[in-house]
Amino acid sequence: MAKRALPEINAGSMADIAFLLLIFFLVTTTMDVDSGINRKLPPWTPPEEMPDTPPVKKKNIFTVLVNSSNQLLVEDDYMDIRDLRDATKQFLNNNGDGSCSYCQGAAKSIASSDNPQKAIVSLQNDRGTSYKMYIAVQNELAAAYNELREELAQRRYGKTFDDLSVEEQNEIKDAYPQVISEAEPVSLG
Repeated sequence: MAKRALPEINAGSMADIAFLLLIFFLVTTTMDVDSGINRKLPPWTPPEEMPDTPPVKKKNIFTVLVNSSNQLLVEDDYMDIRDLRDATKQFLNNNGDGSCSYCQGAAKSIASSDNPQKAIVSLQNDRGTSYKMYIAVQNELAAAYNELREELAQRRYGKTFDDLSVEEQNEIKDAYPQVISEAEPVSLG
């Protein structure tokens, strides 16, 4: 029996088809947009040029811990994420040492910092904390500062913070400086 010759397949246009499919999938595929936090980090300073940090009273530190189960421990008490913004505002917007003329909090409050210029929000996460929870906590802390700045802008100038001039915005930012200290993630449990 004679062997038949197998018919050849013309593969000349296969590269063209593969290229067109590649272009099609590149054009039609959508990518998820990464969510992140817009932060301006301070410039790097060599350790030998670092100034000595002044001592900070424990009273002026608002401690927020997030464990691997995405639970908040704020000032040694469990707290729901929905209450974090108000607790932060209460800590910041105070008149603990009597020197803050624009603060709305109780004077000489032992539960709050001396004044907003001395207040530090300390945030520490567990290595197992979800990114979603990390972003939610960061958003609540930033929102507390933004709301306090907005309220002060309305009281002082009768305008929203965004409608103020650059000098007026800087004055409001100096009144409520955003100081969030973020420690390295650890295994909190």
